[in-house]
Order: sequence, then C-alpha cells, then structure tokens
Amino acid sequence: MSELSYSILVTGGAGFIGSNLCDYFLGKGHKVTCLDNFSTGFRHNVEPFLQHPNFTLIEGDIRDFQVCVRALDGIDYVLHQAALGSVPRSIQDPITTNEVNVTGFLNMLHACKETGIKRFVYAASSSTYGDSESLPKVEDVIGKPLSPYAITKYVNELYADVFSKTYGIQTIGLRYFNVFGRKQNPNGAYAAVIPKFVMQLMQHESPVINGEGNFSRDFTYIDNVVQMNELALTTQNPKALNTVYNTAFGDRTTLNQLVEYLKEYLSEYDSEIKNIKIVHGPNRLGDIPHSLASVEKAKELLNYNPQFSISEGLKQAVKWYWENLR
Repeated sequence: MSELSYSILVTGGAGFIGSNLCDYFLGKGHKVTCLDNFSTGFRHNVEPFLQHPNFTLIEGDIRDFQVCVRALDGIDYVLHQAALGSVPRSIQDPITTNEVNVTGFLNMLHACKETGIKRFVYAASSSTYGDSESLPKVEDVIGKPLSPYAITKYVNELYADVFSKTYGIQTIGLRYFNVFGRKQNPNGAYAAVIPKFVMQLMQHESPVINGEGNFSRDFTYIDNVVQMNELALTTQNPKALNTVYNTAFGDRTTLNQLVEYLKEYLSEYDSEIKNIKIVHGPNRLGDIPHSLASVEKAKELLNYNPQFSISEGLKQAVKWYWENLR
C-alpha cells in the first residue's frame, strides 16, 4: 500500500483515534476524507490537515444514509471509527448510543455495498467480551454484554459478518482495548481514565480510582492501533479477512499501577506530583473487572507486532499532554 496511493474514508476522523489515522495516512501519501459531525470529535484535531491537498473534510452524520453515500464518492477503503463511546454514556442514554453505533454503522455498511467499496475496517470493542471471565481474551470466546454500549459493538460484528457473507464485502473488525495517547480528550463527563488522571495530576488534584484499584486493563498505545488499522487495510491474506482481532499490547495493568506510572513520569516535569494522594470511590456500573487480550491471532494472520508497551506509551503520552495541554 505504501507504493500506491489510495483514497481512504475515516469516519469519526476528528476524534482521538480517527485524527491519528488521518495524520498517519496523509503522511504516507494517501488521499484521506474525514467524515465527522463534531459531536465528540474536535475541529482542532483536523485543523493541521485542512490545507493539505490530499485531505477532504465532510461535516455530516452517519445516521443520515445519503451523507454516508456522498462521503464514499471516489473512496477505495473505509476506516470506520465513528461511534458514541463510553459505557457510562450508554447507560445514561442507550437510545442515542444505539442510533449512532448501530443505525449509523448499518448505514455506512449498506452504503459501502451500494457503492462497491473494496474493504470496510471498523472499530470494534473489548467490551464485547462482557461477563466472560476467561483470560486472556481470545476472539471466539465471549460472554454476555454488560452495557448498552457493549451490545451495540457486538451488533456491529454481527452485521459485518452477515454483510461479508451475503454481499461479499471484505470486513475486518478491530476490538480496541483501552486505547490511549496523543489527542485523547481529557475533559468531560466521559473522559477516558488516562488523560483524565494526567490532567488532574498536572493540576495537583487527587485522581479518583473507581473501587480498590485492583481492576486491570490492557492499555494500548495509539501507535499500536494505527499499525493494526494499516495491516487490516493492506493485508492480502484471504484467511485474515471477514473476522475480528484483538487490538492491544497483550499485557495488563491495574489502575493502582497505572497511577503510579503516571506519577513517576509526570514528576520528571514537576517533582511535586509524586506526593499527590490517590482517592478511591465506588466501583462503576457496567465495568469489566479484568481485561487482557491475546494478540496471537493478529500476529499470525496480520503480522501484527506492537511496538509500544504500557510504560513506553505512557512516557510518550505524558510528554504530549505536558507540552500541549498544561
């Protein structure tokens, strides 16, 4: 793919993961169209690309089928990132979460069928594992969903599977595990834990850990996720298509360990941060206790080779937040 230029549609391209994908593929010489309604994405994330000759911004909503069709004009591949994330948000507002994540997803998939798109790579979620207690998480062993958000992301996988079998569309789902890194929004009620904790620590505030802090996650740096999207987009292995992959590093970190990492790396910029006390609150509704991915399937079928461990990724992320958001 690096030798040829392709036209790629990134839905949700003004979001955290989407804007990193836009940046990467523009840097590789490809044409990139970003479709976003800016409900959770930010204009400042795509501002640097607006003057780029290979970049097109379409402001629109995936809940509008005609917008989806229009956005696919001249497109070869789709990286579908547009969604309403957050388990708590889905518990507060399951209707809108379903409209965006299920109806919007189906609109995009159906528009791909109608316009003859070559391949549809989409953001799936580790929340699909639900109440399955088996560790590490292996793609074909899942439990019952624990939140409306998890239901919507599992439905995405079911629709993608049916469309690949019924209409011959090539689909690949990437089950993201707690992605973090540059451009991730630290603000708002549904902010992810890492940028939220980083901002609190930089402001000398005590982070609040839900529960005792023993819940663990397979925190995954953004560059590993970009690598997976590129591999999914470019693979020529027929066995690698029409399936789902864990997109993670393959290691787990407790919330208590995470905060200690953050305090250590941030204290290199501000020594007072290492003395900030941590506060513990109640467990959060719909949370999975432990999350750890097996990435063997991705290694075998996509030649995935994640470059950033949790500690290496956190050092990069902390540096970015310190330089850009302090």
